[in-house]
Amino acid sequence: MEISARETEAGRRAYELDRAHVFHSWSAQATLQPMTVLRAEGSYVWDGEGRKLLDFSSQLVNTNIGHQHPKVVAAIQEQAGKLCTIAPQHVNDARSEAARLVAELAPGDLNRVFFTNGGADAVEHAIRMARLHTGRKKVFAAYRSYHGGTHLAVNVTGDPRRVPNDFGDSGVVHFMPAYPYRSYFGSTTEAEETERALRHLEDMIVLEGPQNIAALILESVPGTAGIYVPPAGYLEGVRELTRKYGIVYIADEVMAGFGRTGKWFAIEHFGVVPDLITFAKGVNSGYVPLGGVVISEAIYQTFAERAYPGGLTYSGHPLACAAAVATIEAMREEGIVEHAAWLGENVIGPGLREIAQRHPSVGEVRGLGAFWAIELVKNRETREPMAAYGGSSPEMNELVAALKAAGMLPFANFNRIHVVPPLNTSEADVRRGLEIIDKALEITDRYVA
Repeated sequence: MEISARETEAGRRAYELDRAHVFHSWSAQATLQPMTVLRAEGSYVWDGEGRKLLDFSSQLVNTNIGHQHPKVVAAIQEQAGKLCTIAPQHVNDARSEAARLVAELAPGDLNRVFFTNGGADAVEHAIRMARLHTGRKKVFAAYRSYHGGTHLAVNVTGDPRRVPNDFGDSGVVHFMPAYPYRSYFGSTTEAEETERALRHLEDMIVLEGPQNIAALILESVPGTAGIYVPPAGYLEGVRELTRKYGIVYIADEVMAGFGRTGKWFAIEHFGVVPDLITFAKGVNSGYVPLGGVVISEAIYQTFAERAYPGGLTYSGHPLACAAAVATIEAMREEGIVEHAAWLGENVIGPGLREIAQRHPSVGEVRGLGAFWAIELVKNRETREPMAAYGGSSPEMNELVAALKAAGMLPFANFNRIHVVPPLNTSEADVRRGLEIIDKALEITDRYVA
């Protein structure tokens, strides 16, 4: 695809206007130099200078079926020609069909869907439902997690972005997650980590008073926090504890859902059925903002005769729901979830393990499907991270610059590079991406003690 001089000039104009008028998220505004994107197609984007970059970030790990998928674009265009928007109290066919498809994919008796505008407000509403259902206030959430940027969601979050927004009034209690590579419990095996992490969680529940706890929320596979897959038995144990103490279990599938891990929902890897599932991102690859909560029968019954006190102007927006229907149908027709699983088992996983053997700066590689992390360290024995928790470092900045110079748009967080391409990325493109990473890691190897 050729980028014309007219497009690049329009991109420069867009950049000037951006710096003059746009206020960016999670950024110091005056020092920001955002990349302009002129076009995107499949697994590639073209920057403001017309350079073609392999998108190994899926943007914010949401373009699960890649950029500009023709079936989804056509569905949005068709819906726009028929019904662009309608108030959420009215039935529209796009929302009804999207709800049917999501409920069909969800496990157990989660058969009702409340649509939101994205993941953060899905989390907000799931917690509201849990509090009203139980009559309790407290919410348990893990450290090293991310659940969204709105007030309650960012307080539920267990990463440093919470801290400037935390006024201690949200009713959230954080606990230590099961994280074998950086165990908080001194574990040396996965079995030890599961046993000790569950004992810690039950102790926390008892000490906080289970009669006060409405919900426990966990990312089925934590995303931005590090793609650390829960050890065997952990999520099953969490589910048992929530049942034992009458706590609503919310599975946050905003990033891990809709095929990212090689299954429709990541929770399926663990054979666990939660009470509520939050979703967004991959449900329609972010083509139009959409999220939601999938609701179990027990929680639905709480609001069968009692009004649910919550709503959104754009709940079940026709354009967003039409995009979701087209996305799910395309993923089924094209075997995209199965392809993601195959990539993880046959290309990404083996490729990253080989890379880890060659590079002393790689402490661990881990993941499922098209959802992997490379944890970079300065010392494999001490596991000193290549960048401190909550920040970056000159070493990581140099690595990211090298990846971009080599033709990749990476996803980097703290001391990690995440390997999260669109789920339908070709084997050849994934292998090319791994080759780029392999070469660039020579930079971080120089900083290993």
